[in-house]
Amino acid sequence: MIFDLHIGIDYSGRETSTSRTTALQVFAAFDDEEPRSVRTPAAPAGANWNWTRKEIADWLIEQANSKITFMAGIDHGFSFPLSYFQRYKLQSWQNFLDDFCQHWPTDDDFTFVDFVRQRNPPRTGSPDEFRLTERWTSSAKSVFHFDVQGQVAKSTHAGIPWLRRIRQAVGDKVHFWPFDGWTVAKGRSVIAEVYPSLVRSRYPKVGRTDHQQDSYAVARWLTELDQRGFLEQYFDPPLTDEERKIADLEGWILGVS
Repeated sequence: MIFDLHIGIDYSGRETSTSRTTALQVFAAFDDEEPRSVRTPAAPAGANWNWTRKEIADWLIEQANSKITFMAGIDHGFSFPLSYFQRYKLQSWQNFLDDFCQHWPTDDDFTFVDFVRQRNPPRTGSPDEFRLTERWTSSAKSVFHFDVQGQVAKSTHAGIPWLRRIRQAVGDKVHFWPFDGWTVAKGRSVIAEVYPSLVRSRYPKVGRTDHQQDSYAVARWLTELDQRGFLEQYFDPPLTDEERKIADLEGWILGVS
C-alpha cells in the first residue's frame, strides 16, 4: 500500500471555526483495517466531544509532521470555477487561496460564513457557475449555491482557509491534489477533495449517522483502492490537455471520471 493511514472527513460550514458540531466527522484506517471514528484530541478522557474545524486542521498538521504518510479525502470544494479566476484576474491556486482569505476570513474564531455574506458585498459567483469536475457528475452543486438542501457552498467557504493554513504549516510534506501536480511523489501525504455521494451506498450503514457514514465510506473506499493497487490510477483522470489546464486551477473531485 502507498499510504499508512486513510482518512475520510465529512465537513460542515456551520457556525464558527471553533464550534463543535455533529456534522464534522473523521474516520480513519491504518493499513488495511476497518475505518474507525476518530475522537478529537481536545476531548477529555471519557468525553464524547464533537470536532471543530480548527481541530481538524490541527490534527491533519500533526499527522503531516509525524512519520506516517496519509491519504485524506475532505468533503468540500477546494477551489472555484475558471470564470471566477478570470473575473478577479487570479493566476494560480495559491494566488486564489491568498485572495480568498482576504475576503472570506472564515478561519477566524468568531466568524460565521453567513456573517461575511451579509456584512459586505463579498467576492462570489452565481449558482449556475460550475467547475468542470462538477459538470462531470449528475448531482454535484455549484460552490456558489447557498441555502439549498445538500449545499456544498457553506462548507467550501468555511474550509478553504484551513487548506491554506495546513499548507503554510507543513510545506511540501502534504501534496494538495491536483494543485501540486497530478502525480504524487513517493513518501508524501495527500489531501484531496471527495464527494461522498459517489461511494456512500457501497457500504452498509450499520447504525452510523448520515455524516458518520459519509466519513466512513470515504475512508474505506480510499483504503480499498490502495489495497487493490488502483489509487494511483485515480490521480490520473481521463482529461484532455485543455481540460487538465482548467482543472489545474479549479481542482478535481477524486473518483470523478
